[in-house]
Amino acid sequence: MAIQKKITIDGQEVVFKASAAIPRIYRLKYGRDIFKDLSKLETGVKENNEGQSTLDIESLELFENIAFVMAKHADPNICEDTSEWLEQFNTFSIYQVLPQLIELWGLNVKSESEQRKKYKPPKGK
Repeated sequence: MAIQKKITIDGQEVVFKASAAIPRIYRLKYGRDIFKDLSKLETGVKENNEGQSTLDIESLELFENIAFVMAKHADPNICEDTSEWLEQFNTFSIYQVLPQLIELWGLNVKSESEQRKKYKPPKGK
């Protein structure tokens, strides 16, 4: 089951979607593992602050790529190019958006695991 969330970025409401398809879409588009990249970003953001960020350019690019995939998953009409999509925003703060994307991803994972817990195998097997 997919979960969606609207996040306001630079005064615009953007819909993001998390589902089981995201890791595959991300890997096919960027050739990377979204679980490793999210973990790296989460650690990097916790160790820094918005006023004096020392995040490297690769971390910012990972964040933009993850955000793009989740937005494109929610709205297939979004352009195919990450840079072109980012052009619509004057600011795109990793410190404001990433925690919300991580929360959205966590809700998606939680909803999947809750469904599995309710499964009861047939008796007698």
